[in-house]
Amino acid sequence: MAQKDSAWTVSMDDGSGFDAPNPEGQRPSTGSGQRLQKIMAAAGVASRRVSEDLIAQGRVTVNGEIVDEPGRRVLPADLVTVDGVAIQTDTTKRYVMLNKPVGVVSSMADESGRPDLAEFTREYEERLFNVGRLDANTSGLLVLTNDGELAHVLAHPSFGVSKTYIAKVSGVVSPQTISKLTKGIELDDGPIAADRARAMPGGSKTETLVELTLHSGRNRIVRRMMDAVGHPVIELVRRQFGPLHLGTLPVGRTRDLTKVELGELLTISRSGGAIDTEPEGDD
Repeated sequence: MAQKDSAWTVSMDDGSGFDAPNPEGQRPSTGSGQRLQKIMAAAGVASRRVSEDLIAQGRVTVNGEIVDEPGRRVLPADLVTVDGVAIQTDTTKRYVMLNKPVGVVSSMADESGRPDLAEFTREYEERLFNVGRLDANTSGLLVLTNDGELAHVLAHPSFGVSKTYIAKVSGVVSPQTISKLTKGIELDDGPIAADRARAMPGGSKTETLVELTLHSGRNRIVRRMMDAVGHPVIELVRRQFGPLHLGTLPVGRTRDLTKVELGELLTISRSGGAIDTEPEGDD
């Protein structure tokens, strides 16, 4: 049974998704949609009975409106939150994390015949595609989904989703260089600054491991930043994308997002709205 202080305490083993909120923000008609407690149970929040308790406690909203009656019907396009965390309302949506190997291009069908992402999506019934890109020489966390609207929001630099990379670079990176990366440097396409940067243990007399967090979506931005400070990248891995962490997922393997991960992802994306900028470049 769910604990009283949080709706996110039961059944959080797999991932799914939902479409954008009802654009009119209107309550669906009595005969349409599914009952709210059924949607919550299907999303793995809690059993129907516990979901009814959460609704009665005023901890559930539909399209921003607190709902305290479990009979409310919900459409797949409605936005439902429990304790401020979005949940799935459309079980046709799927979210998958991939640890992309080096040498694979971020495309579902590469015109040049290079290894592409189709290799990692064949086992899924849904037609998945990638959220943003990693260049062929960069490995690490890539999200695959069939939710086009959420992917559109998360992949655009104007939304500012942070990404964390581990770069193995040439040379010994000094504290002064780390400071320069966070204070800002000038590139051909304008100034750029890392949100956070640090030299990590595990380097050598000729190489340094650098952790960089930034929200820029510019093309090959990490490599260009490190080139600009005199430390070319040897290897590059993306370890984090927004609230998602690569963890121990082996290279070349996929897994569904957990309910907690999915809730965090949907929650940060719901405020993205309509975005007209170009999607992020290769990292």
